[in-house]
Amino acid sequence: MSISIPRPLGQNYAFVVVAVIFVTLLASAGLRSTPGVLILPLEEAFGWSRSTIAFSAGLGIFLYGLVGPFAAALMASLGLRRTVLGALALMSASTASSAFMSEPWQLVLSWGVLSGMGSGAVALVLGATVVNRWFVRNRGLMMGLLTASTATGTLIFLPLLASLAEAGGWRPVVLTVSAATAAVIPLVWWLVPERPASIGLVPYGAAPGSTVPQQPAAGLLAAAFGSLKRASRTRTFWYLFATFWICGFTTNGLVGTHLIALCGDMGIPEVRAAGLLALMGIFDLIGTTLSGWLTDRFDPRKLLFVYYGLRGLSLIYLPYSDFSLYSLSLFAVFYGLDWIATVPPTLRLATEAFGERDAPVIFGWVAAGHQVGAASAAFLGGVLRDTQGDYLGMFILAGTTGLLAAGLSLAIRRGAAPAMA
Repeated sequence: MSISIPRPLGQNYAFVVVAVIFVTLLASAGLRSTPGVLILPLEEAFGWSRSTIAFSAGLGIFLYGLVGPFAAALMASLGLRRTVLGALALMSASTASSAFMSEPWQLVLSWGVLSGMGSGAVALVLGATVVNRWFVRNRGLMMGLLTASTATGTLIFLPLLASLAEAGGWRPVVLTVSAATAAVIPLVWWLVPERPASIGLVPYGAAPGSTVPQQPAAGLLAAAFGSLKRASRTRTFWYLFATFWICGFTTNGLVGTHLIALCGDMGIPEVRAAGLLALMGIFDLIGTTLSGWLTDRFDPRKLLFVYYGLRGLSLIYLPYSDFSLYSLSLFAVFYGLDWIATVPPTLRLATEAFGERDAPVIFGWVAAGHQVGAASAAFLGGVLRDTQGDYLGMFILAGTTGLLAAGLSLAIRRGAAPAMA
């Protein structure tokens, strides 16, 4: 592939790549947040139970995470560009096909299986791979920025999608998401090289002529499971996996999937509830980018302790609030600043422990834990709502796990793990 780079850019072309990947992750985030908008319209249109719809959402989140480590290995073997382009095409096709669904299994196939697999390759592991390939300096800040694209995707998509759902039902929603993901494909094709060396550059901040460690040539399964086998021998991996499981359980699995439905139970219109998530998106954009800056300067374990502790307290607070504009806005600001601020410190700890070469795949496995936790919350939240009639128990449970993750964060040991042969 040949990309013509304006000479004044030089190493600064890394920021062009980050901008395109930001937009790509933004589109993926919009797709993954869409099931929260679809719950009420699908209930009304088809009479499907909330637990059925939540199962589809949970399966999509689960596969979104499970695909991560394999996607990282695929980027190392098949290539980053091919992997991302194929994933975007699958995301667009699967969401477009859901416009013709009439049975629950079709919802599970399109929004659970296919979109989950596609979006899993356009997720945190993509950000980690790009940052490790293109940056030596300011890695924490760049990872914070790319992670914040999830918040920006929520900010841009949810109010629009909620308005579409309120005005025209669920079909305009899924077609809009399909079009948005398809529109990103040309940007990746034209502007994202495989790696800096592909266009005669070194990573941003690296000395001229330096090289970056690369994954040795290996099969997809060998690369993914080989890294997992080596990492699983260390306590660091399991602490990171457990805390990130809780991160998913307390964010997109619960709040991202069920907050609009919870507000609907409290008589709050869907568009207003989506606006609440968008407000969280604004503050998460700030909080996660700031978290990346802090990660470059402070002990990431202490940052995680603060993030998880505050998140747990905010989730316990929400069901006991009066759901007034003031209390919901307070929750949105407080919780939004902390939504996924955990990602930059977690990636830094993984890179320190397992090295630049193996960190993207291992972080993919840690991120898989995040999405398993999110899938658990998405499904369990729907089940508890159907059986208990409200979300109180679910939010108390999630808040308690957040406090547990705060304690586990301080138990993580910094520095290199045992040699990963």
